[in-house]
Amino acid sequence: MTRCKAWLRNVVSSVLVALLPAMTAQAYTSEQDTVVACTQEICAEESIESGDTLCVDTLSETAHSSLPWPQSLRADIDSIVAKSTFLNTSQLGLMVYDLTDDTVLYTLGEKQTLRPASTMKLLTAVTALDKLGSAYLYKTRLCHTGTVVDSVKTLEGDIYIIGGMDPRLGRDDLRSFAMAVKELGVDTIRGNVYADRTMKDSDLLGEGWCWDDDNPVLSPLVYGRKDKMLERFGSVLADAGIYLDGELLEKACPSGAKELCVQTHTIEQILHRMMKDSDNLYAESMFYQIGLTKGRPSTARKAKAVMEALLRKMGLNKQPHRFADGSGLSLYNYVSAEMEVAFLRYAYNNTDIYSNLRPALPVAAVDGTLEKRMARTAAAGNVHAKTGTLTGISSLAGYCTAANGHDLCFAIINQGVMKSAVAKAFQDKVCAAMCR
Repeated sequence: MTRCKAWLRNVVSSVLVALLPAMTAQAYTSEQDTVVACTQEICAEESIESGDTLCVDTLSETAHSSLPWPQSLRADIDSIVAKSTFLNTSQLGLMVYDLTDDTVLYTLGEKQTLRPASTMKLLTAVTALDKLGSAYLYKTRLCHTGTVVDSVKTLEGDIYIIGGMDPRLGRDDLRSFAMAVKELGVDTIRGNVYADRTMKDSDLLGEGWCWDDDNPVLSPLVYGRKDKMLERFGSVLADAGIYLDGELLEKACPSGAKELCVQTHTIEQILHRMMKDSDNLYAESMFYQIGLTKGRPSTARKAKAVMEALLRKMGLNKQPHRFADGSGLSLYNYVSAEMEVAFLRYAYNNTDIYSNLRPALPVAAVDGTLEKRMARTAAAGNVHAKTGTLTGISSLAGYCTAANGHDLCFAIINQGVMKSAVAKAFQDKVCAAMCR
């Protein structure tokens, strides 16, 4: 049987060789296209398993390179969508926008309200930079009441640490506070050390957060990602040789207290980790800085009101949506790909926002949460975008530059996906197509 099959293959090959010169150019082209299409299909199936987008990247370019841009881009994305069978059982919101020409390049389900996951951080960041400015400082203040009795080196009064919800507050900052107390000329505090947490409300978790997630603690005085700053400061005081003849308690600082020291971190420092590492604590901290602009205490409601105001400015406030938190952890967040693109466009058209936002975004195949994605494709080193991942959700939104030099922005939200790797592979293919 094996010999018969081999003989039959040889006969068919001989017939095809004999007939090849007689093929018309049109017939040959048609057959070539069929071969390319079949090869694409095989590569697409393999790429879902391996996560390698290079094969699809090269073949799409071959198939549509004869078309003028942006028709070639649209054809590429259409092909990627058509071959992504997981989209039959999941939802997709996709929009690509040409920032240089100020025009829409591609849309599919762009108005669907979907859960953004961590791409929600883009909306928080743009709102914060717009409302607070790039020079904004996170501040944690140290104050005291009472008087210093020089003869016995004693402060007859209390110490207050006034929280500003700075996620970068660390041991060096607490040491600086201890040194500020020591510079008063005291080695004894005859009073209490108070934590002033009045910067925000008492909610320690966000709306719609799952109880079994690794959620950040929403305290104005977080230390080491936990609500234990006061205890740590007590230890730092002791290490500095300062005796506390009192307790560690919580209380609002009185208006007449004297300021001893202020520790600060820039919004740029917060933004970098928030975006590159997708740090939820840093994002929530920024969210509550936004709310603080409407008065103390800051609340999620106030922060959302500021975001809604920016949405009205963009003319999108009447579109269905819901903001619940600043990080995207909440399952109550609902936005559309079109809305995310609107925020990206707004940032692009505001130099102060864009010059801070774009460098903070992960870069494909380079760093952050995109470090291991899109390697060996046209998107590597080109795509600057925020990732998002929750159970059943994978998203990606940001900027890239097309081969013709046009700046693009895009948003891709996949919802209802059983395997995030499949959605990420799809997103990577779209990004590679945009960068060619």
